[in-house]
Amino acid sequence: MDKLEAGLSALENSDQDIKAAFKGRSEIIRKTLDAYINEIELFNAAYGLVGARTREELVVRHILDSLAPLGCIRRLAKEAPSLTLADLGSGAGLPGIPLAIALPDIQITLIERMGKRAGFLRNTLAVLGLKNAGLEETSLGQAAPTRFGLVTSRAFMPLTDKALKNMLRILMPEGILTAYKGKQEKIEKERNALQGQYPPWELLPCPVPFLDEERHFVVMKKRILAAR
Repeated sequence: MDKLEAGLSALENSDQDIKAAFKGRSEIIRKTLDAYINEIELFNAAYGLVGARTREELVVRHILDSLAPLGCIRRLAKEAPSLTLADLGSGAGLPGIPLAIALPDIQITLIERMGKRAGFLRNTLAVLGLKNAGLEETSLGQAAPTRFGLVTSRAFMPLTDKALKNMLRILMPEGILTAYKGKQEKIEKERNALQGQYPPWELLPCPVPFLDEERHFVVMKKRILAAR
């Protein structure tokens, strides 16, 4: 069993919502992720997509990391005002493409402003044949407002006042903002530096199979801010 297969199995056994998402689809998810990994490896040297020296490192640090909060995202989607998710600063398509592969009922928009990376994403979506994923070649600040039920980002930017203002701007009124983050100490520093009013942060531990590093998932529900 290779790292991808073993990691997917570990995630499936860790969360009932991940198990439900994988039910009857485990093989197609694995095969599509394999094809996606092949595309990253093919273009990584030319486009500088990810910092991974080996396929195994790519699988653990990027693919499994992207899928670690899958159960949480699936639960949040049931609360969100629509089954639409924006992946901000998508880069190589992380986490948006792995999420689109695992969650075919959610329409995912990859937002990426850099032309080379947008070209990679456009080609990869065509190769994978993902019908529930699309690309917008634009910056967060230029993205049209009030469109998404869920917004997420991974290795995109610190959660500053400016970033949060723009992220919340593209959410629907009762949308949910999430972010992939690392050490709790660093997350708390970001939160303490904020000046504006924001929804309460729910900070969820988000362990990644085979990765011995602290990982967290930040959740902010916009409707709680509106109710204040």
